[in-house]
Amino acid sequence: MIPPGRIRSTWVKAALLTVIAAGLCGCSGFNHAWKQAGKQPAPAGSIQGRWEGRWRSEVNGHNGALRCIVTLNETNGYEARFRATYRKVVRFSYTVPLSITESNGIWHFSGEENLGVLAGGVYRYEGTASTT
Repeated sequence: MIPPGRIRSTWVKAALLTVIAAGLCGCSGFNHAWKQAGKQPAPAGSIQGRWEGRWRSEVNGHNGALRCIVTLNETNGYEARFRATYRKVVRFSYTVPLSITESNGIWHFSGEENLGVLAGGVYRYEGTASTT
């Protein structure tokens, strides 16, 4: 008979490997798109292109590095493909629609997206961006 502690340890290791593998799979697609977007000049007077910054949850204070690729979609709206890092090792990728307005060279964006129960449910987001 296998001791219960050993079964639990094996299960935790298997779960951890699954999470790491899933994170690595999503990473390569985003990194490829990130490199491709860097080869294209950003359109003048537009928010489209690559962006880097930080994210912070107002609910629990969690924060980390954030990369984003903003594109114009087929309905003349914008979407943002995000790659977020938490505690330097956990990475999440997701694409969300953006509502964007521009005023005096500052873009204000907002939106919400249901990322599912496992990813925390409905995320509401807002922010600003400038060329600097």
